[in-house]
Amino acid sequence: MTRSRLAVSVTIGFTALLGTGFQSARAQTASAVSTAAQSGDTKWVVDMVHSQVDFGVRHLIGRVRGTFTKWYALVTTTGDDWKLGTVDVTIETASLNTGNAIRDADLRSDRFFAVARYPKMTFQGTGVAATDSTVDVKGTLTLKGRSKPVVLSGRYRGIAQDREGHQRIAFQAMGMVDRRDFGMNWNESVGGTELIGNDVEITIGVEAVRVDSVNHR
Repeated sequence: MTRSRLAVSVTIGFTALLGTGFQSARAQTASAVSTAAQSGDTKWVVDMVHSQVDFGVRHLIGRVRGTFTKWYALVTTTGDDWKLGTVDVTIETASLNTGNAIRDADLRSDRFFAVARYPKMTFQGTGVAATDSTVDVKGTLTLKGRSKPVVLSGRYRGIAQDREGHQRIAFQAMGMVDRRDFGMNWNESVGGTELIGNDVEITIGVEAVRVDSVNHR
C-alpha cells in the first residue's frame, strides 16, 4: 500500500465521526504523510475514538465543563524521537457540547464563540518536551481571529503496540487561557460576583497511531 493511500485509509476511520464538513482532513493527512516521507519526519494520526478536547470555566461558585465533538489532529515527530514532536489541532467550534442545549446555543452566539463567523479554531504546536512521564506542549491557539501562545502540561504515557501491531503514543495535557484575549468579554454581576470566570481550562487527551507502523503491520 502506498503512503498516500495509507494516509487516506487511516484518516477515513478517524474522521467518520466528524461529518462531511471535516472530510478535508483526509486530504490534509495524505499531503502531510507525503511530505513526511520526503523529510524523514514521522506522522501520527490521532485516534478520535480514544481522544478528546475538553474545557472548563467557573460559573458563579461552581464549574461548567464541556467538550468539542468534531476535531482533527496530527502529531509529527522527527524520526523516532517523540521528544522533538509537534501537535497540530483543528476544531469545529459549533461542535461544542456542555450537556445543555440552551447554554450551548448561547456559547455558539456572537457573545462567545461566534461560530457562524469563526467556524474553526486551531492549535499549532511549536514543540513538545517529553520525559519518561511528563509532557509540555507549546503552541499558538487561534480563536475568533486572534492568536495567543499557549503551554499545555501533563502526563506523557509513552508508546505501545495495539492488537493489530500498530504503534501508538498517548499523552494528556492541560493549560489555562483568558477568554478575554480572544474577544469573549461578555459578563454580568450577580450579587457582587461575576457570573462567568475569565480563566478557561483546556484539557487534551491524545492517543495517536503511527502511520508507517500501519504500513508495515
